[in-house]
Amino acid sequence: MTDLTSGRPSFGDQLRRRKPIAAPRGPHDGPELKRSFGTFQLMLFGVGATVGTGIFFVLQEAVPDAGPAVIVAFLVAGLAAGLSAICYAEVASAIPVSGSTYSYAYHSMGELVAMVVAACVLLEYGVSSAAVAVGWSGYFNELLQSLFGFHLPDALSYSPVPYEDNVTGLVNLPAVVLVILCMFLLLRGASESARVNTIMVLIKLGVLLLFVVIGLTAFESDHFAGFWDAGAAGISAAAGTIFFSFIGLDAVSTAGEEVRDPQRALPRAIMGALVVVVAIYVLVALAGVGAQPTEQFSDPEQQDAGLSVILSNITGSSVPGTVLAAGAVISIFSVTLVTLYGQTRILFAMGRDGMLPKKFASVNPVSLTPTFNTVVVSVVVALIAGFVPSDYLWDTVSIGTLIAFIVVATAVLVLRRTQPDLERPFRVPGYPVTPILTIAACVYILSGLAAITWVIFTVWLAVVLAFYLLWGRNNAALNRGVVADTTQPGAPGGGH
Repeated sequence: MTDLTSGRPSFGDQLRRRKPIAAPRGPHDGPELKRSFGTFQLMLFGVGATVGTGIFFVLQEAVPDAGPAVIVAFLVAGLAAGLSAICYAEVASAIPVSGSTYSYAYHSMGELVAMVVAACVLLEYGVSSAAVAVGWSGYFNELLQSLFGFHLPDALSYSPVPYEDNVTGLVNLPAVVLVILCMFLLLRGASESARVNTIMVLIKLGVLLLFVVIGLTAFESDHFAGFWDAGAAGISAAAGTIFFSFIGLDAVSTAGEEVRDPQRALPRAIMGALVVVVAIYVLVALAGVGAQPTEQFSDPEQQDAGLSVILSNITGSSVPGTVLAAGAVISIFSVTLVTLYGQTRILFAMGRDGMLPKKFASVNPVSLTPTFNTVVVSVVVALIAGFVPSDYLWDTVSIGTLIAFIVVATAVLVLRRTQPDLERPFRVPGYPVTPILTIAACVYILSGLAAITWVIFTVWLAVVLAFYLLWGRNNAALNRGVVADTTQPGAPGGGH
């Protein structure tokens, strides 16, 4: 229903309206990004944002929760991510646009749901970039100690915010520097960032395979005694902590507008990244747990660079640990790079839709990248990385990722019903069971998250929705164009 006095949709219609999927671009649609990615580069974007976070850092967080059954927790998280990846592949092939889950929700379920998802993915990407930068700082200091016999003082290596018995300082300077370096690389252009990411991912996979080979030489089956002692609660808690690292699968879809032949490349890249990620995660977890008793994962010595410490303990030499720390320092750069990239592309899509000031959708005419957007994101993430301990960040990322995955699975169900004739180069096998199982698996993992995580998420969601109600809905691009009739079956963007 339209408000006859203003010519704009009523409040209720604004909340429900959907962005047409196949509408031609018009004068109000804003700038476009350069299509420069192929399937292989895109797949490595997903691997780059995923492999590293869950292995280099979170193993030390997850093993105390689940014990040896952490391997099952990785498989549970991988199953949920795998089901989600299949759903992503269908929606990404049908709606190959920038903005990932936010855009999918806007096209399939309406403006209000899109803003809820925006709150999830902004939290997901921004916080994960900061969390990974904090973890990178620990490996950087480990490398300095191994190579030169010194590391940065605690005052410049840790945040001032206390967490249990963790060391505190003034600022985590390496984490801040990493974010700024990623910012400059992203400002140069997407294709340059993709080339650097490809090199870093190959290095990362190499050092992790080194860890697996050396770790298996110290494998002892006794370390798996009491495998199920932590019970289902321990496994779900560990899976919730681990799950945030599967953000890389979502990161692939944020590049939809910069991919050549996106309807084919996106599904292939998402599925390829999933296979690589789950395989390397399970191998490293198996080698790590087999190489040392699970209680050693809680040692303060392993707080910052756990995998390097494990290798040093196995071999009695600092050389393998130094090689792994060097590989981590180089390759974990790619995680921060890709998650920052994903954040900027979601904000770009929101700016073009009028949900944020149009400055967020402005594009540099030379590099064809959203410059203002990239700088703002990087400064905010650098401040979080410099002054907040990673312990407060991991689960906060997981909740955003899980809700985003639930929305994508729901979008599959909604679009199959409302737009059955929409071209889908990839279709979810086992429909409708697969998307329903995806939702159930994600809800199960959500149930293992701590209460404080839900409080943080609820406060953030309230802030984003308040901004939308007060500013976004009145400045939406759909207010300035022809809005599809969302009340008629078969209308563009419409439903039954």
